[in-house]
Amino acid sequence: MSKTADTHYSGWELYRRLLSYVKPYRKVFFFAIIGMIVVAATQPGLPYLIKGITDKGFIARDSEYIRMIPIYLILLFLIRGAATFASQFGIYWVGRRVIFDIRREMFQRMIHLPTAFFDENHSAKLVAKLIYDVEQVATAATSALTTVVKDGLTVTLLLLYLVYLDWRLTLMFLVIGPLVGIFVRFMSKRFRAVSTSIQASMGHIAHVAKEAIEGQRILKTYGGHKKETHYFELANEENRQQYLRKAKISAMAIPVVEMFIALSLAGLIAFMLNRTDQNSATVGSFIAFLTAVLLLMPPIRRLTKINEPVQTGIAAAQSVFMLMDEREEKDIGEAVLDTIKGHIEFKHVGFRYHPDDAPVLENISFEIAPGNVVALVGASGSGKSTIASLMARFYDPQQGQIFIDGIDVCTLGLKNLRKQLAIVPQETILFDGSLAENITYGCEGDISQEALAKAADAANVQEFASSLPEGMNSQIGERGVRLSGGQRQRIAIARAIYKDAPILVLDEATSALDTRSEHHVQEAMQYLMEKRTTLVIAHRLSTIEHADKIIVLHEGQILEQGSHEELLKKNSAYAELYLRNFTDLEAKSTSTNS
Repeated sequence: MSKTADTHYSGWELYRRLLSYVKPYRKVFFFAIIGMIVVAATQPGLPYLIKGITDKGFIARDSEYIRMIPIYLILLFLIRGAATFASQFGIYWVGRRVIFDIRREMFQRMIHLPTAFFDENHSAKLVAKLIYDVEQVATAATSALTTVVKDGLTVTLLLLYLVYLDWRLTLMFLVIGPLVGIFVRFMSKRFRAVSTSIQASMGHIAHVAKEAIEGQRILKTYGGHKKETHYFELANEENRQQYLRKAKISAMAIPVVEMFIALSLAGLIAFMLNRTDQNSATVGSFIAFLTAVLLLMPPIRRLTKINEPVQTGIAAAQSVFMLMDEREEKDIGEAVLDTIKGHIEFKHVGFRYHPDDAPVLENISFEIAPGNVVALVGASGSGKSTIASLMARFYDPQQGQIFIDGIDVCTLGLKNLRKQLAIVPQETILFDGSLAENITYGCEGDISQEALAKAADAANVQEFASSLPEGMNSQIGERGVRLSGGQRQRIAIARAIYKDAPILVLDEATSALDTRSEHHVQEAMQYLMEKRTTLVIAHRLSTIEHADKIIVLHEGQILEQGSHEELLKKNSAYAELYLRNFTDLEAKSTSTNS
């Protein structure tokens, strides 16, 4: 369970935190706000001019006023145009900066989260948060705020102008205020709830699509088209239904508010016409009042509708900030490994992935002498890969300790610890880039072309790289899709060779290689392992028969350990594995012994 799984924030807390991302750009934001104020301040100018046009132009025939009216109108709209451009572009600029900053901070937090977090959260849902949710958050922090400031100020100034024209009529009009407020509050809760559901459905769509795309070869081979289409249709339909709920609430909001305004406006017009008959108001005042009331309707409509993106953004902010508040990997170690010999010791180590799960490892104790090779064998699920993960502190053991050169790995800084390790996983992970970029991945400082060439030669990468159009600079595509499985694994091995770390972890590093490639790589790995402490997780005898020690695991416990010959003489668990799983090499072993 993540730290923030049960955390909830109030709407105001979320919005205040959102606005903190605007603070670094407050100068641009300030000028945008000034533009909004100017736009809002000039809004009552139109009914004011209409009043003058009616009273002084059409009725009094004031020649001086009639001559100035076109100039007044042009000036009014020039000022409004310039202020509108400044406010809209300024707010858009700030909004994109906010999106950039939140995404950057969110991504930086994600890549520093513990491995256990990713075990519990689908990667597609995390990507949906990074892409979709952040956009909604920025809308609430900037664009929605524009509407609130500009239209809120416009409504305020128009109401003040209405009070100036006739305060009693204005009070009659304001009777609708409490009714609109109650309705908007009710709609806010509905919007936030449905927005949270939409974000969940977006993550579900991303998850289903990602699985189908990444597993498209298995999908085609086993005819999973109908099944995956069914799953996607369910997720897509869920998303459609949630958006329809949102649209229904949104479509209902404006007509209801407009009906309140229309009822109030109808009463006002009837009352004003009655007063006009009694010569209690000028025609210009009547038209100005009516124009101001009509000008109130668009900003009130927008203010009513702004509740939708604000609540959507707040719901998205809840999702985004829960992720950003997750604790990073625990990295409180201060010890440093400068010169390393490579002595590794597991002492009574116990581990389980979740407190309610059965133990994955129990009372694991063994040592690896500097420069030695230790192989882990056992059935799937026996805990071999977990031991490798604990060495790199992807997880911390719940019991026991792990030492490197006598120093508890939990007291080491993560960066310092992992600098000493090179890992070649069974599932090869490559990045979209060139061969050279993947081999030198994570390298700090200048790339050594000599070391790159040496690593590529040792891992037999040059053999196929030389036939590519751009050699080592050739792009390999997403996850190395343009290469064969064996070629991808050779790049992963070359990456470990280039890192030149004193400790190697090889999780069946040659499993995807053909016989010819394996021969070349085995030679390189044999040379590499002579100078380094190596932990090998293996399923083939050819990768472990020369190991200094072989540890046999079963259901998280060590059954026996020793050299290949010693374990065969015991005629126990390892001998049984040897006979059952390595029969292809039995004839070779027999002929060698004879």
